[in-house]
Amino acid sequence: MEFGVFVFGGVEMDDHGPGLPAPTDRRYDQKTIWRATERLLDLGVKAEQHGFETYWFTEHHFQYEGYEVVPNGVLFAAILAERTQRIRIGAMFNVITQWHPLRFAEDFATMHNLSGGRGILGVGRGTVPREGENLGTVIGSADNPDQAEHDRINREQFDEALEVIRRALDNDTFSFHGRHFHFPARPIPDRGHLTEHLTLVPRPLYPYEVWQPISTPTTLQYVPTHGIGGVFWQLHHSILREWWERYGEFHAQAFPDQPLARGDKRMLVVNVHVADTHEQAWAQARPGHDEFWKFLGPYGWSRGYVIDGKPAPAGLIPTLEQSVDQRTWLIGTPEEVAAGIDFLRRDLGVERITIFPMFPGDTFDAAEEQMARFAEQVRPLVG
Repeated sequence: MEFGVFVFGGVEMDDHGPGLPAPTDRRYDQKTIWRATERLLDLGVKAEQHGFETYWFTEHHFQYEGYEVVPNGVLFAAILAERTQRIRIGAMFNVITQWHPLRFAEDFATMHNLSGGRGILGVGRGTVPREGENLGTVIGSADNPDQAEHDRINREQFDEALEVIRRALDNDTFSFHGRHFHFPARPIPDRGHLTEHLTLVPRPLYPYEVWQPISTPTTLQYVPTHGIGGVFWQLHHSILREWWERYGEFHAQAFPDQPLARGDKRMLVVNVHVADTHEQAWAQARPGHDEFWKFLGPYGWSRGYVIDGKPAPAGLIPTLEQSVDQRTWLIGTPEEVAAGIDFLRRDLGVERITIFPMFPGDTFDAAEEQMARFAEQVRPLVG
């Protein structure tokens, strides 16, 4: 199996957990935020030393609350690539609706080439209105009364931006004309010729993978039919199993000459905490779990949960017991966590698991300990 590490990249918090303070009431200074950025780079180096194959982080903006403090995943990846030799590096996810697609394509190709082909192209539509609306797009949110229309516009922008990026990366010359983007903007006179096609400089010298999160039925159909790898997270196991199989069916319809094994082109993210005893693991994991959902529950992240046999109510902030029951969080001894992974492997055929070992507010030392425990105590037990 291939194992990776995914971290939000937030600041350490001494008051994380349920209740107050509310997420938006925190405000960290720039020194604290920058220390988290440096430690996030250190953690990437440690991930390589512990034998993980991939290292992932997020792209977010304006988060004075300290949850996710890296705004430029491509630049961050380039720096980390200089400090490592083997590990592959990517963002979960580059929010391409918030970028100029050609500038993003140039930056990704540069990072990918500098790293010797270790860049991973993770793409997403975004989740936070205050980010999107200040960086060139709109996004649906429970806070937004126009969320359905904004979601439609965002999907349209995303589809075009991704098409532009892939055409630019994959072709010696390209053009694109859609509703939101026109490249070239028009036939442009240039030294006696009309520029009607463009060439990206540089383009990737190495193959690259494209990954996108799957959290809605619409995306479940879009991702495999466009040949993109699917990332699954925070889904009750019954939903996960159904969607995992549906991905394969949609891919087979779109690419009948490219059959997939059960786990091909699919990745599962699992939130993990390991300790010497079951009781220690649960006690240590609970504050970070509760902070995670206090932060993300209002954005609707628990929509993939099933509670008492029914879809989770909007805005659910689950307990740790509920999250473990979904099989999205593996909390316990090395043997318990390994058994959970073995179950997922047998049931789904999963071959790519990315662990989420640092919950919001946790220390970086604790995150490194979790990576070490997983690498040394859990991974050898996985069949």
